[in-house]
Amino acid sequence: MKVCITGSGLSSLALANALAKTGISVDIFFLKQKQDKSRTISISKSNIDYFCKHVVDIKKIIWKIKNIKIYSENLDKDSLLNFDNKNEQLFSIVENYKLYEILEKKLNQNKNIKKILKKLDYKLTKKYDLIINTDFSNVLTKKFFYKKIIKKYNSFAYTSVITHKKISNTIARQIFTKKGPLAFLPISSYRTSIVYSINQKTEINQEILLSLLNSYNNFYQIKRVEKFKSFSLMSINLRNYYHKNILAFGDLIHRVHPLAGQGFNMTIRDIQELTNIIRSKIELGLQLDTSVNSEFEKKTKSRNVIFSDGIDLIHEFFNLDNKINKNVLSKSVKFFGKNSFINKSLIKIADNGNLF
Repeated sequence: MKVCITGSGLSSLALANALAKTGISVDIFFLKQKQDKSRTISISKSNIDYFCKHVVDIKKIIWKIKNIKIYSENLDKDSLLNFDNKNEQLFSIVENYKLYEILEKKLNQNKNIKKILKKLDYKLTKKYDLIINTDFSNVLTKKFFYKKIIKKYNSFAYTSVITHKKISNTIARQIFTKKGPLAFLPISSYRTSIVYSINQKTEINQEILLSLLNSYNNFYQIKRVEKFKSFSLMSINLRNYYHKNILAFGDLIHRVHPLAGQGFNMTIRDIQELTNIIRSKIELGLQLDTSVNSEFEKKTKSRNVIFSDGIDLIHEFFNLDNKINKNVLSKSVKFFGKNSFINKSLIKIADNGNLF
C-alpha cells in the first residue's frame, strides 16, 4: 500500500510521523518552510499525551500552564473567568519553530518516510492508494478543494515574544479589549508569547502596538519586545473533505480564530481519528482507498464544524459586549463561570474537544 502526504507545515509533518509509527511507508512531498519565531501553539493535556506517545516526544520543548485567567476591559482588572485544575497542568505552550525542528528531525530519522523535495505532480497521483493533501497552493487544492465556507474577520493577529523579569509564569491570560482579544501565553520563566487580534481592516504600526501592549500589561516587568509579525484572520470550513482517494487535511479543512488556541488541537484530534481508521483497515487486511476518506469525514466533519462555530460564537459574543459598552454580558459570564460544574465542563471541552 502506497500513501503520500503533500505539504510542509506542522500538520503534514506530524501526520507523517504518526502514520509511520503504524508501520506504513509514507512519501511526503515537502518544501521546507521558514518558521516564524514569534508564533506559538497551545496544546491541551490530553493531546500532549497522545502526541508524545503516537507522534514524537515533545516534553522537553513544552511549557506547562496550570491556570487560565480571562479578563474583560468592561470589568477593569477583575478576572472574568478563572480556570485551574488544583495546580495541575491544563495545557502547554510550544514555540512553532521548535516543534517544526523536532518533527523534521524525527521525520529524517524514520526509515518508513521518504522525503521528496518538490510539490506533487498530478500525474503521480495514480501511483498512490491514498493521498493526504495539506497544501493550500497545489493543483489538488485548486482542482478539488476550492468550495469553502469562509468568514473574514476584517482584522489582523499580531504576534510577538516579550522577555521579562523571571517569575514562575504558569498562568495564561486573555483580555477581551475594546479592539479585540489580547493573549499572554508563557513559554518560559522569563519569556511570554503575545497574540493580539485587533478588529481593524488596515495593519497597525509597531509604535501603536507597543503602546497598546503596555497599557494592558499589568503582569510582567518587560525588558524586551520582539518585532510584531501579523497575519489576516479568517475562519474556513471545507465543504467536502475528500475526492475519491484524495483527502484534504489540517488547516485546509478547518481554520479558526486564534482566541481559544484550538487550531492545532483540532488537527491533533483529526490525526488520532485518521490513524485509528487506517490502523483498523490494515488489521482487517483491507485496502486503503476512498473508504478511509469517507469514514474520516463522517467521524470528524460535524464535530469540527460545531467546534469552530463555537469559537466564532465566543468571538462574536465579546464583540457585542464591547459594542454595547456595558458590563451586563461580562458580569453574566463571570456569574456562570463561578459554577464549578460549568467551569469543569469548559475545561473538559477545551481538553478533549467534547464533554464525553
